[in-house]
Amino acid sequence: MLTRPPAEWLSRKSGQNFVAIHGLAMAPVFWRLYAPSEVFQHNTVAYPLPGHHPWPLTPEALPLTTEAIVDAYATAIEQDFSGRPVTLVGHSTGGFISLLLAAHRPDLVRAVVLMGAFACGRFEGRERVAARLLRMPRIGPQLFVYLFRRWISTSEQFRWGSIDCVYDKTCPWENPEAIAMMEDVRNHLQRARPQDIGALVNWIQQNSHIDRLRHIQAPVLNMVGARDAIVPPSHQLRLSRLIPNVQTVLFGKAGHLVMVEQQAEVDRLFSRFIRNPLFGHAPGCKGDHGTYGKGAKDGGRNGRSGGSENRIVKKMEQNRPLGVSSPTIKPG
Repeated sequence: MLTRPPAEWLSRKSGQNFVAIHGLAMAPVFWRLYAPSEVFQHNTVAYPLPGHHPWPLTPEALPLTTEAIVDAYATAIEQDFSGRPVTLVGHSTGGFISLLLAAHRPDLVRAVVLMGAFACGRFEGRERVAARLLRMPRIGPQLFVYLFRRWISTSEQFRWGSIDCVYDKTCPWENPEAIAMMEDVRNHLQRARPQDIGALVNWIQQNSHIDRLRHIQAPVLNMVGARDAIVPPSHQLRLSRLIPNVQTVLFGKAGHLVMVEQQAEVDRLFSRFIRNPLFGHAPGCKGDHGTYGKGAKDGGRNGRSGGSENRIVKKMEQNRPLGVSSPTIKPG
């Protein structure tokens, strides 16, 4: 049996209820620096992913199942928020979990905010390096554990292995606050069992809820970095074609961590969305930012598909330098 995730409270104030779920190989402490600023004015909790400290997996919880994961998060929300609906804020794998909860427990979900999210463990047939390692008989899981421990063994190694997550290498990803936060994340990962994180990777790889997206009732804000090197932007835009009530923002020159590279813009869009997520009015910018739609690959004709509220809102363009890197194991 999978126990409920421990709660790390970011804010205990009256108002709306928020649940933040981080990406693979990250930690709830990430949100203390990079959650949308609005959530700190409300009642907000951050939950870890299964197998991430402080949520270890017991032998009885293995192998992980979709039903057990949904039940664990649902139990936590029911207990921590007295059963009141919450807005889910999910990054990457946290978005995968958020969509799962919205599909299976609509009674607990007011709205969903996605950042670099996916709904299929293989991204249209692609397989993660970690998943390929874990599928190798005998030596694969051992190699995964070795590489994971090596990656988190030093601050420099860990940060170098995370650099692919950002497109704009000049963004506040190397300032003292970010470096201190990532060291906290590394400390959390050092207290987790690599085998537990491997169990989560196996579950992700074997699951897809693409077919359930059309049944999600909650309004969704989907924020996509057009230069995302972790989750293909084409996959993220496919989610917007399938979810009935979605507003999508494509950040033209941002990577997997849009909340880091475009923090002020994410804050503004998030605040406008949560104030009235049920209406399809575009929360995007005015001025130099053009609408995204017609002729865009995987965006749908004129930026629309499905119901009348399904639309691509804006394409955010900033002048940013390009940088590349190729770590073996990537967060997300």
